[in-house]
Amino acid sequence: MIQILDAGRVPLPEILARTEDTRDVSGIVAGIIEDVRKNGDAALLRYAREFDGAELDALEVPRERLDGALADLDPALRSVLEEAAENIRSFHRRQVQNGFVVSERNGVVLGQKVTPVDRAGVYIPGGTAPLPSTVLMDCIPAKIAGCPEIVVVSPPTCGGDISPAILAAARIAGADRVFRCGGAQAVAALAYGTESVPKADKIVGPGNAFVAEAKRQVFGLVGIDMIAGPSEILVIADANSDARHLAADLLSQAEHDKNACAVLITDSAFIAQAVAGELEAQLASLPRREIARASLEANGRIILTRDIPEAIRIANALAPEHLELCVDNPFDCLDQVRNAGSIFLGRSCPEAVGDYFAGANHTLPTGGTARFSSPLSVEDFVKKSQFIYYSSSALSAASGKIAAFARQEGLEGHARSALARQG
Repeated sequence: MIQILDAGRVPLPEILARTEDTRDVSGIVAGIIEDVRKNGDAALLRYAREFDGAELDALEVPRERLDGALADLDPALRSVLEEAAENIRSFHRRQVQNGFVVSERNGVVLGQKVTPVDRAGVYIPGGTAPLPSTVLMDCIPAKIAGCPEIVVVSPPTCGGDISPAILAAARIAGADRVFRCGGAQAVAALAYGTESVPKADKIVGPGNAFVAEAKRQVFGLVGIDMIAGPSEILVIADANSDARHLAADLLSQAEHDKNACAVLITDSAFIAQAVAGELEAQLASLPRREIARASLEANGRIILTRDIPEAIRIANALAPEHLELCVDNPFDCLDQVRNAGSIFLGRSCPEAVGDYFAGANHTLPTGGTARFSSPLSVEDFVKKSQFIYYSSSALSAASGKIAAFARQEGLEGHARSALARQG
């Protein structure tokens, strides 16, 4: 069912290839965005009926509903959510950046100020697997950044509500407002604003192909975190690993989506065969086995390498969202890893630890974009402004140099501006 490829015999492009959703949804999304831009709440309510089967009398979830969802939450689950939230806060507080001021010469002051965006929009998927964990992961960094307002959007159920666990998580994470809308239409609402949904400055959060395309299309009008694709896991394992654990970790991502990507790279032929067998055995009892099987058949593979350094070289080429190092002395390998969203070290650190509890963010770059982008962080919710001050005497000392530079570029107006204050 899952392919086993020998890295010594299969070209790297074939190893890296993956099946993707090739539907072109750009036209559909563009139409939805324009509809919401023109018709506001009326369009959102219509799409709720059409796509979600929900007849809504209002888009915003009342504050007392958030309070009630938290109060009614199972105490054990509430305790877990609150502990996870504190872990996330502890990790992300260390990401806070401060401005600085430099005064190197008399009469010259340079600096940088860090300011949070005024309003953060957070998209939370609904569907078959509502994600309260993503509420914590995406709202808490915005709160720590100091955003004055955090707005959550999430698709309603056919009954017109949002999952109580999502509402409770929004309350724990400090979200200010929550709206019942999902899909491309929710992204459009955050980008343009409607009668009910306020316009955001930055939109973050994962979603399906329609959500990703909507974020792509509104980027520039608003900021976005990333264009998130299907989830990915790459596990590097040596001969001392447990095949049961490795198979379970691969399935933890394969169950997300039929287009998800689960890959094992190992230098042990025994482990390769054992994991292939374990996948079949464990799929039999997995509730989302149909999704997981489709994922493994489309994008799952086991890659056999000569050694662990070769495995890491392939991993760097794949630049996975999640990378597990199930090897002896995993910290010795850490510096060799150049491209990965989140790295899980050792045999006792499954990817699920990062998804829910450890505190590092789980909104991560996918599709190889870990080559140049990073996990969601506090920095996603701030912007930086430079400031410059020159006294009269400082400008007088520099103006001739500035004018010469400007004239070299053929910009006489710049030169005259620099010289104008010399009297």
